[in-house]
Amino acid sequence: MKGKINTLCLVLVCLAIIGGVTAAYLYLKKDTPSMEMAEHAAHRAEKKKEKKILYWRAPMDPTYISDKPGKSPMGMDLIPVYEGEEEEAGIVKIDPRVVQSIGVRTEKVERMPLRKNIRTVGRVDYDEKKLYHIHTKIDGWIEKLYVDYTGQLVKKDEMLLEIYSPQLVAAQEEYLLARRYSKEVKLEGIKEFDLLELSRRRLELWDVPPHQIEELDRTGTIMRTLHIHSPVKGIVVEKPVREGMFVKPGTKLYTIADLSTIWVYVDIYEYELPWIKAGDVAELTLTSQPGRTYRGRVSFVYPFMDPKTRTNKVRLEFSNPGFELKPDMYADVSIKASIRKESIVVPKEAVIRSGERNVVILSLGEGRFMAKEITLGVEGGEWYEVKEGLKEGDTVVVSAQFLIDSESRLKEAIGKMSGMHHH
Repeated sequence: MKGKINTLCLVLVCLAIIGGVTAAYLYLKKDTPSMEMAEHAAHRAEKKKEKKILYWRAPMDPTYISDKPGKSPMGMDLIPVYEGEEEEAGIVKIDPRVVQSIGVRTEKVERMPLRKNIRTVGRVDYDEKKLYHIHTKIDGWIEKLYVDYTGQLVKKDEMLLEIYSPQLVAAQEEYLLARRYSKEVKLEGIKEFDLLELSRRRLELWDVPPHQIEELDRTGTIMRTLHIHSPVKGIVVEKPVREGMFVKPGTKLYTIADLSTIWVYVDIYEYELPWIKAGDVAELTLTSQPGRTYRGRVSFVYPFMDPKTRTNKVRLEFSNPGFELKPDMYADVSIKASIRKESIVVPKEAVIRSGERNVVILSLGEGRFMAKEITLGVEGGEWYEVKEGLKEGDTVVVSAQFLIDSESRLKEAIGKMSGMHHH
């Protein structure tokens, strides 16, 4: 009985030894990859220990750095940055996962013509080149007014008034006398028609209309009055004379405005001036005529500014055949300004404007970015013209560029701090 018990104990011991050896083998075989990885990580850590840690930074916030390990404001462990791992000069490297998480968007730099729609308010006025002041060249008295109130529409060559002048009567008598004398006497060295021509020329210089001179020739009867006719179709805007009034060559009889074209004055702000030039298309609308648009052009940009409003006056010209546009009206004006050349442009949202400089963030690929200072031209809609600093085809960041720019500035500051630490 005792022998059987000893044999059973021996068997159990052997089985335990075999099971333990098998379990140890399986355990060592299972953990071999982990051990290899641990050894590799230890090797890397040992290699990094040979390098100097420059600073610690937050993995999700490139603007947060520290000179010692710890936690970021987001509760994440700070990542060490070792000597030799710092970025190239001016280039910021960001983990692609971080780039994706902060929503970095990019766009290509393009070449295109810039356009801008400038909206303002205009004041309708007379075309100064089509304002006519009617005067007489002789002394006399107004005998008859045919156009006797302001606002009256007159046609071209329509009679305005009659004026009696003793000078005119005397000139007519001289003309008739010269005509009669030329028929009866031939003076030596003077042709027959010379006296008549001189007398006729005198009447013409006093603006006696051709039909009155022809009537004088035909009838031989002296006319009492001189007829004054309108030189243009237009509206009477001034009429200071009355019947019976004595007038002289300097007296204004009428002011007549041809309203077939009108001028519109608008005020343009200083920053919009680079866009405006003569010939640009302008559109005008009136509240009194909804749905109707008048098209005209910029005719003149005045060479001075208003010191009070800091605006520049610009004159537009519009055709007005029906006289619907009336002086002193106010109108909504849109100027279709354009720089007629193709320019290097970037989206406005891509530009960081600090007041002292204008910066864009260039995307160099593979998570590499660089801040680039540029020189801006005019602003057109959603675009800026770039005069210097970029070329067509460059890729710029249009969102989250402030974070990248901050990182670039921090890198520069850290470089200086690191240099001071070495001392």
